Amino acid sequence: MCRNIKTLYNFAPPATNDEIHASALQFVRKLSGFNTPSRMNEAAFNRAVEQVTAAASTLIGSLVTLSPPRDRETERLKLAALSAKRFGRG
Repeated sequence: MCRNIKTLYNFAPPATNDEIHASALQFVRKLSGFNTPSRMNEAAFNRAVEQVTAAASTLIGSLVTLSPPRDRETERLKLAALSAKRFGRG
């Protein structure tokens, strides 16, 4: 799994379209191996990003949970603590 792709479901506030698009872009970059595609592949790359964005939006909008939404700041602090422990910072 690409480390830059973040969980977007069940957060307060909900994921924005920009966040979903950014995750789709990272996913397509990972699959294709291109950070920036050549002009020859640009249309296919951009089409894939838009299709993955649409699929991810549909998925996130369709999921159902009984769990309360997670707080973004609390989750960010947990990840920062894990990172500090893992890499010896802080």
